[in-house]
Formats: sequence, C-alpha cells, structure tokens
Amino acid sequence: MADNQSAALEPKAVNIGEPWERAYWARRFMVPVEAVQAAVDAVGNDPAAVAAHLGRDWPGHEPIV
Repeated sequence: MADNQSAALEPKAVNIGEPWERAYWARRFMVPVEAVQAAVDAVGNDPAAVAAHLGRDWPGHEPIV
C-alpha cells in the first residue's frame, strides 16, 4: 500500500471513551492505558501529539488495519 493510502487509513483522533478504545491505543503506542489517558489529558486527542508526548513515532512502522 502506498504511503498516502496508509496515512488515509490512520485514525484521526485518539478516542478513549470506551475500555476497548483505551486498550487499542495502549497496544498501539505500546504503553500502559494510564499513560494514554495522561497523554490525552495533557495534549488532546491528536494522534501525532499523543505519540510525541509518549515518545513514540506516529504513525509508526506498520499501520494497523
């Protein structure tokens, strides 16, 4: 898949309203759920900002589809 196509499939926001969403983002960023919650509280729900706050790359090496 081309880079622009895979970028279009990436989530546009870090939604943490449901337990399964928090679990998804914790796995995605490879951090505890609490770290995702703290990052969203600190910088908002933009995935790139959350990743930067957590010291992770966005979108990372492999897109999750």
